[in-house]
Amino acid sequence: MSNNVIESIELRYQGGTSDKVYRASVERLGSGYVVNFAYGRRGSVMNTGTKTPQALPLQAAESVYRKLVQSKTTEGYRVHAGSGERAIPVAQDQNRDTGLRPMLCNAVTDKEAAAYLRSDSWCAQEKYDGRRMLVRKAADGTLTAANRKGQAVACPEAVASALAGVRGPFTADGELVGDRFYAFDMLESPQGDLRLSAYSERLAMLERVLGPVSGTAVEVAPTVFGASAKTAFTETLRSANKEGVVFKDLGAVWTEGKAAGAGPSLKLKFWETCSCVVLRVNTGKRSVELGLGGKSVGSVTIPPNYDVPRPGQVVEVRYLYVAGVGGSLYQPIYLGVRDDIDASECTESAQQLKYKAAA
Repeated sequence: MSNNVIESIELRYQGGTSDKVYRASVERLGSGYVVNFAYGRRGSVMNTGTKTPQALPLQAAESVYRKLVQSKTTEGYRVHAGSGERAIPVAQDQNRDTGLRPMLCNAVTDKEAAAYLRSDSWCAQEKYDGRRMLVRKAADGTLTAANRKGQAVACPEAVASALAGVRGPFTADGELVGDRFYAFDMLESPQGDLRLSAYSERLAMLERVLGPVSGTAVEVAPTVFGASAKTAFTETLRSANKEGVVFKDLGAVWTEGKAAGAGPSLKLKFWETCSCVVLRVNTGKRSVELGLGGKSVGSVTIPPNYDVPRPGQVVEVRYLYVAGVGGSLYQPIYLGVRDDIDASECTESAQQLKYKAAA
């Protein structure tokens, strides 16, 4: 560390395909102090900048530093390392409840999906392979992002910049894939609350509000109508090895969480994912043992661009199938840590494991 650096911190954010680093530091410059930062994908060239174009007194620089780090931890970044001459206190608000909650999908089989493909009362959208994220822009321009549990999470700077250009307050629901936000529902618009409006009306408002910025880091999810178009769309997604397709009832109002029974939002998955608890790190290997309900379901290799998760953390894996009840996940692929899933949800029944079909 340079002799000019009196305090520094490294923050990391991992989720879906995101693996990002944010560094901040207080440094001496002449008779004053500046707050500098660097950010980017871990292992890549970092973008750099400063929060203080002119040197400040130490107390003022510390205040800028604290606010900067607090803003990143509120977004979902986690402290990885820090050093320096002085211990500058940083408030962390990692578990702040935003009050936002998503409407969740129930799963359907190929056979059950046939009815929703035929019906003109249902539309179809791609099921994206990312992390659920709701975004709320207040009347004063403040942007809040939340995960499926309602906790404040990181909003990529490119997404925040695109949404800053949207006029008026709104709340949108969608999926964050890397640094791109795919919006598929509008809960609140500049005209008011839409939760009791039919999905067709919410979808139209979504296009009206976010359509002008669609194609940047924000994308309004393409929606398909009609039996033949939905069937072709589904097969195109399947052929492209996408995660799946979602069917939505055009006449349904918004409801929080997962509905009892079929519900107004249904997902047909083409391949399986599972949230598991890390039981232990395998000695001398970049792999961990996975558990569901306290029982082992095999191990998964951790790619070199990910940190090895700790025992007790919840992680997401992709797999082909499970040979049978009590068996292991076949060909698991590590997708990352899930801080929006509780360990209590990691059971065989809650994860709805896919078992290998009988010969």
